[in-house]
Amino acid sequence: MKAIAPLVFLMSLLLILSACSNGQPLANAGQSNPGKPAPAFELTDLEGNLHNLSEYAGQKVYVKFWASWCSICLAGMEELNTLAGEDNDFVVLSIVSPSSNAEKDSASFKKWFEGVENTENIQVLLDEGGTFFDEYGVLAYPTSAYIGSDGTLVKSSPGHFNNAEIKETFESIQ
Repeated sequence: MKAIAPLVFLMSLLLILSACSNGQPLANAGQSNPGKPAPAFELTDLEGNLHNLSEYAGQKVYVKFWASWCSICLAGMEELNTLAGEDNDFVVLSIVSPSSNAEKDSASFKKWFEGVENTENIQVLLDEGGTFFDEYGVLAYPTSAYIGSDGTLVKSSPGHFNNAEIKETFESIQ
């Protein structure tokens, strides 16, 4: 009988606390999109300039994770270049992971990328060792990540998506 009293007290306390909650986790307070905050990154581009996700605060961001050996990724480069060159309501970034997941090292990747046609608009960031590939849960190439203007990772999907599908997805993201 004595063991039941603390259990009843704990269950009552949990019931009271859950009744007082609005159902929104504190981590999502102030967010206008469903999801978790996008993992912050600080990566260099092919010219050695540093890019931090916080630089894009207040903007929607499309991130394409890809690899130089991925035939589907390469087939979509011209389309990604077109998307990155358009005046959209979102920023377009791409991330590769040198020396990880069978990708070339940074120097070899940079030299290789210089020879790829129709890439002048593509912003390539280097995730040495794949830290952010892991944080974003990338399991296949290519993978698209959609980040809302509030910094929420709204959606992450493997596979190729054409520009119309990417734009359509962003129409529902704030």
